[in-house]
Amino acid sequence: MAYFLETLFGGLMGGMLYALVGLGFVLIFKASGVFNFAQGAMVLVAALSMARFSVWIPQWLGFENLLLANILAFIVSAGVMVLFAILVERLVLRHLVNQEGTTLLMATLGISYFLDGLGQIIFGSSVYSINVGMPKDPAFILDSVFEGGILISLEDLTAAVISAVLVALLAFFFQYTATGRALRAVADDHQAAQSIGIPLNRIWVIVWVVAGIVALVAGIIWGSKFGVQFTLSTAALRALPVVILGGLTSVPGAIIGGLIIGVGEKLSEAYIGPFIGGGIEIWFAYVLALVFLLFRPQGLFGEKIIDRV
Repeated sequence: MAYFLETLFGGLMGGMLYALVGLGFVLIFKASGVFNFAQGAMVLVAALSMARFSVWIPQWLGFENLLLANILAFIVSAGVMVLFAILVERLVLRHLVNQEGTTLLMATLGISYFLDGLGQIIFGSSVYSINVGMPKDPAFILDSVFEGGILISLEDLTAAVISAVLVALLAFFFQYTATGRALRAVADDHQAAQSIGIPLNRIWVIVWVVAGIVALVAGIIWGSKFGVQFTLSTAALRALPVVILGGLTSVPGAIIGGLIIGVGEKLSEAYIGPFIGGGIEIWFAYVLALVFLLFRPQGLFGEKIIDRV
């Protein structure tokens, strides 16, 4: 039982990180109808910005305080993502209003490759580390209930708590603020939202900013755990099955989908992997997503895309 709970907790904590990246896809799709293939590159650039500015700023200003360096680097990196959102709206989305979905999809692919190249030019192609003080040592819990206790990763637990807090803040933002209600109105019907005075271009900037901040938090967590390297953009795309499972139009679906995939990967690797040679974590999410595409393409909580057109 203790081993099962260890695996379950590990899956839930990993699933929250998947859910966080998946939220970026959902937010942009809901507000603009764009499936954003650049989300993985956004995570990479945000993480690179955080890693490099946390080193550069102390050198420029002549101090050694790690906390202050991380705070300033986070502010600058958030500013980078805001600038990126503005440029995407001004240079890309504004010129592609009412275009075919395929055109918008190809535009996000172009943005993704552009960000990968720009990241190497500005920040270099080395592997960088992010040190935000997340605990690295594991800990034992419930040792009074189970012999030897249950081993959990404090780093994964911290990452899961941060992800859960951000998800809760986003849910509050969308549900109870005027801007959030405007975003939901745009998601339901672009033309109707424009007819009542909601500025579509500004809404697109806001939702790309929010997705950028989500990418920044995910990039910091991922970079703190594994280091920041250019495979991060590909790793972040492992959240694609999350949105397929939960539904492209559902914020709760991204959360539930992330948890299901996180738990499913860990349990299948632990209990089925030994019988087939392991490696299930690599492909489990994609196989599950394929099953849903065949039998329920809109996902658990999403609406049929054909109904939105």
